[in-house]
Amino acid sequence: MRKTFSLLTLAVGMALAAQVQAHGLHINNNRCGFTTNYDVRVNPAGIAFDREAGQPTSIFMHDGRLRVDGKPVAVSDADAGRLRQYEGQVRALLPEVAGIVREGLDIGFSAMTTVTTTFAENSEERQHLLERLNRNHVAELRQIDQGIGSGVWKQHEMTDVIEQGVEGTVSEMVSTFTANAVKAALSGDQSKVAALQARADSLDKSIDKEVNARADRLGQRAEALCPRLTTMEQLQQQLQFRLSDGSRLQLLSREKDRDSEPPHKDKMAAR
Repeated sequence: MRKTFSLLTLAVGMALAAQVQAHGLHINNNRCGFTTNYDVRVNPAGIAFDREAGQPTSIFMHDGRLRVDGKPVAVSDADAGRLRQYEGQVRALLPEVAGIVREGLDIGFSAMTTVTTTFAENSEERQHLLERLNRNHVAELRQIDQGIGSGVWKQHEMTDVIEQGVEGTVSEMVSTFTANAVKAALSGDQSKVAALQARADSLDKSIDKEVNARADRLGQRAEALCPRLTTMEQLQQQLQFRLSDGSRLQLLSREKDRDSEPPHKDKMAAR
């Protein structure tokens, strides 16, 4: 009995959690290797880059003009042109990132819907869980629309959305379905155990059909952003003016090999 119970709870938990992990891998492992320490706010008047730690703390650019920590910076005509290109790249990039995050959430919640219809014990439980899924999905999409969808990028926003939205919902569902697995295993009714195990076994095929193809396309879409980030890095390197301390303006940095970084170092990659 203990072995059967362990297999069932493991199957249910893995079936739920794997969807978030798989969708996360498609996004995270296709990153272009760039990081930013700035929050970004885009509006018709210009683009603001702000951070709490480090110097400079505030950058504002619009139409070739630049302010650093509130002070105007004189730039050449060539640099003004580069700043305009950089601003244009950022304006084009954020809506694409917002679309990718929205699709990622859609994929995650689609997977959880498939899991729910597979494991719910009855129509009442199924309806209750699907309504909860829909509420959480709508709330997370609203958060995206109010953030990066409206031109506001915060360093940890997307990570927080995934963790608090998809993974939080997964935790709720794991609790429900593992409880069902416990009841089936402890009941001694081998037909219930066999039925639950059969549903767990069939889930992989359902997920492959409903989720994986979309996740692959999303990974390709994320990968297509890499040339834009590379262009931004190149424009940044070509800027001739220097900040007051003699350094270059660096809003975007190429990420070092993660394998060589200390375990405690945590960066947010620009996606």
